[in-house]
Amino acid sequence: MDDDKVFNVLISMVIFTLVIGTIFYHIVEGWTILDSVYFSIITLTTVGYGDIYPITDAGKIFTSFYVLTGIGIIFAFIRASTSRRIKRRR
Repeated sequence: MDDDKVFNVLISMVIFTLVIGTIFYHIVEGWTILDSVYFSIITLTTVGYGDIYPITDAGKIFTSFYVLTGIGIIFAFIRASTSRRIKRRR
């Protein structure tokens, strides 16, 4: 698969992962959409301010798996983005 296709797949996966997290936290934790997006982003980028966090058991379990899969997707996207920029500068 060429670099552009990999990049497009990864950006789709990042968006999908953030949407899934946002919907889950909005429904299960009862957070606003803004808080849900915010938490999803700071969690997957490993910033984790700790100002909001899951309280329900379902939220804690989901977050454990969300982090394990989502961080890999985010880092793969960052790697593909960096590789793409370097190749375009040549």
